[in-house]
Amino acid sequence: MVTPPDARGPQPSPSRTRVRLLAGIAALVLVADVLTKVLAVARLEGTGPVELLGGAVYLVLVRNPGAAFSLATGYTWVLSLVAVAVVVVIVRIARRLRSTGWAVALGLVLGGALGNLSDRIFRAPGPLQGHVVDVVSLFAPDGSVWPVFNLADSSIVSGGVLLVLLALTGRELDGTRAVRETAYPAPAERKAGS
Repeated sequence: MVTPPDARGPQPSPSRTRVRLLAGIAALVLVADVLTKVLAVARLEGTGPVELLGGAVYLVLVRNPGAAFSLATGYTWVLSLVAVAVVVVIVRIARRLRSTGWAVALGLVLGGALGNLSDRIFRAPGPLQGHVVDVVSLFAPDGSVWPVFNLADSSIVSGGVLLVLLALTGRELDGTRAVRETAYPAPAERKAGS
């Protein structure tokens, strides 16, 4: 027996469903990031790099006061404020969200931003100056080939790449697809004008 649509009760709006998806992904990323950092500090503190996959990946504990490539090391508080701004912008944008792709991308960025922001707030040397715990190094244990990173960083980059792909393919925040204007008239218009 099929239940009529009216008898199922109120259905969540597409926007509310996408906001829940965004929040769920962000929460999952944040929890996974915090857990991996806690494990890294507990297991890697005072030890040398752990080689994985024949030296393609190393686990190494690094406390980073700056951004990627240790840039802006003297501006930890600025990086903290940038992370706060990113969180605020994503929360504000979420009300207009109707696209699953945008929800996933923004959830990844939000979760990553919150993960690194929690380090900057709660880790030494103090609030808004804390050093981010980085764990994964590619191809070299000292980060000389690629900067040492963490799960939050990976989520931010993955979400950013997805946002660029969505923008390039014309996918809009509200779930619509942008129509590109062409400089040339359509074939029917050319015939009529000839």
